Amino acid sequence: MLVVVKVIVSLLPVFAFLITLIFLDSYKLLKLRSVLVAIGVGGLVAVFCLILNGFLLRIFQISLLQFSRYLAPVLEEFFKALYLLYLLKTKRIGFMVDAAIFGFSIGAGFAAVENIHYLYTLGDPNLLLWIIRGFGTAIMHGGTTAIVGIFSKNFIERRQEEKLYHYLPGLGIAMAIHSVFNHFLLNPLISTLVILIILPLVLIIVFERSEKLLQKWLDVGFVSDVELLQMIRSGTVLESRIGQYLVSLKNRVPGEVLADMLCYLQISVELALKAKGTLLMHEAGFKAAQDDAVKNKLMELKQLELNIGKTGKRILAPFLHVKSQDLWQIHMLEGHAHSGYNILKRRR
Repeated sequence: MLVVVKVIVSLLPVFAFLITLIFLDSYKLLKLRSVLVAIGVGGLVAVFCLILNGFLLRIFQISLLQFSRYLAPVLEEFFKALYLLYLLKTKRIGFMVDAAIFGFSIGAGFAAVENIHYLYTLGDPNLLLWIIRGFGTAIMHGGTTAIVGIFSKNFIERRQEEKLYHYLPGLGIAMAIHSVFNHFLLNPLISTLVILIILPLVLIIVFERSEKLLQKWLDVGFVSDVELLQMIRSGTVLESRIGQYLVSLKNRVPGEVLADMLCYLQISVELALKAKGTLLMHEAGFKAAQDDAVKNKLMELKQLELNIGKTGKRILAPFLHVKSQDLWQIHMLEGHAHSGYNILKRRR
């Protein structure tokens, strides 16, 4: 019976916290499968780190205390962050709230495997140890990876570009928090209470800021997309600055490529509007029905992308406003077209 209690107190808090984060996200754009994959990746990272840590301890022959204070935080936070950085790099994360949930999911998976490992290897009957690991260490693992996602996403959005050094501040802060936690500067119970008080406050602030930015982006982007689509469909786009810009390229770009570029622009805008409509439905609590037309448009968009090439996309970039949220839309629509729900990558 004691073993069951230890398992519950060492695993339940972190997953209860994760479920709360998902519940607090009013747009609820992340698919359950994506969250489960992140948890699974975190678990695999934990297995890898347990093996790596054991190997390095034998190689460097340093004390476990020193290793846990200085080397383990660096290694574990780095490897936990890799999948999260992949999601950011491939534009599969639209907003800070998504980065927080994905990051915490990875950390939760990591903490779960690590706690199960220690349950079987330590066999410590002291229930207080597992309460601290469940409410303190496990939440810390989820929180630090969430911080990497939050800071990285924030830097990318503020700079409107993506560079390797944008990931470093969040990663550095996560490593520092992990190291300080492992120094046991405070009583373990007090450290656990600090984690349980500060982390929720930080994430609540992030959620509020993220949702305000999302609403602002929806309001501005929706209007500009509607106006552009009206110009394209009415044939007046050639009279606009966009049209004049495209016409000026006719001596440098073949006519059929220009035509494909205009089609690409139109379908991109149509999909952007569809994506924003889906977002607004999610916010209102409705599930958007699967739309075969979206799937066909996505296939056509990919073919047009091949036709116009990288040069054509660069030419259209000023009008597509390709930012991370915009690219994320296509991933949402692609997921929606295949399963009737969720995540995308594209333009505003």
